[in-house]
Amino acid sequence: MTDSGNEPRAVRAPTTDGPGDAPDNWYAMEMSGPGQPLQRVWRDRLPKPGPGQVRIRVAACGVCRTDLHILDGELAWPGHAVVPGHEIVGRISALGKGVVGLAVGQRVGVPWLGWTCGECEHCRAGRENLCALAQFTGWQREGGYAEHALADARYVFEIPPIYDDAQAAPLLCAGLIGWRAYTKAGPHAKRIGLYGIGAAAHLIAQVAVHQGREVYAFTRPGDAAAQSLALSLGAVWAGGSDQQAPHELDAALLFAPVGALVPTALRAVRAGGIVVCAGIHMSDIPSFPYAWLWGERQIVSVANLTRQDGETFLRVAESIPLRVSTHPFPLGKANQALEDLRAGRFTGAAVLMC
Repeated sequence: MTDSGNEPRAVRAPTTDGPGDAPDNWYAMEMSGPGQPLQRVWRDRLPKPGPGQVRIRVAACGVCRTDLHILDGELAWPGHAVVPGHEIVGRISALGKGVVGLAVGQRVGVPWLGWTCGECEHCRAGRENLCALAQFTGWQREGGYAEHALADARYVFEIPPIYDDAQAAPLLCAGLIGWRAYTKAGPHAKRIGLYGIGAAAHLIAQVAVHQGREVYAFTRPGDAAAQSLALSLGAVWAGGSDQQAPHELDAALLFAPVGALVPTALRAVRAGGIVVCAGIHMSDIPSFPYAWLWGERQIVSVANLTRQDGETFLRVAESIPLRVSTHPFPLGKANQALEDLRAGRFTGAAVLMC
């Protein structure tokens, strides 16, 4: 299965002002290669959705640490310029041939997993997150750091109306990946540790509290703001990752891409407990004694998401509802948003507004 490649021609403009009032003129923030800052690139016609695709007028797009991994070359460069962004919220402006169940004007979201083959063993079993041919929004496929975006209609989700555009954007990656990590903890995990209190953890903490779990929040040592945020969301304890929680944990969810936290988290979980690594990239995990793993402790990773994850989590998000901490930036300030994320200058989630 393939998409139609109707990519618009790029036109580089010498100024930051728009090239005119023609409705087809629009821009995207584009990476030309690893380590290069994003550039504003003007395009002179709207992208045309191919069969099975929709075009979306982007209203907001979340800024994710995965975008930094792409920028820094920690994920393989796809061989072409990249428009990042995989937490897209907007309204459908055009439908490609064969699209059913969606309508022009409908508000939708687009997540990280952007396309799968639909034919392999994993896809047929509902584990499309493991498809070897998968393509990802904002990496192999153009993402939402743009005024318009194309998306595979199979990976478009209706957004709960209780969230505005900025609030909805983090749900599509931080929320979805966080949800998949949370479900790996299992239904009987009472005490859950969250390592890295950012976009994902601040959402999943609320889900866990709502479901009657105890949340223990681990932040960068000395990060009083993140610890305060965690406590305000219902955590029973918050401290630095160099501290020991007052109780053994049933599960530890790692959202910080720091390999050294894996053995730290292993020592924090009880026998039979689980450590869930939720990121797409992590620094090397240092060696540790087998005794820390013994006792049927487990270490597992989370890979992407399934459509079932998206549908289930968004229903949960509508029923609670979640308090979403956002920090808006204009689309043209994408570089600043990425650097602020890298430096840890805010808690919660950065969102680009179009």
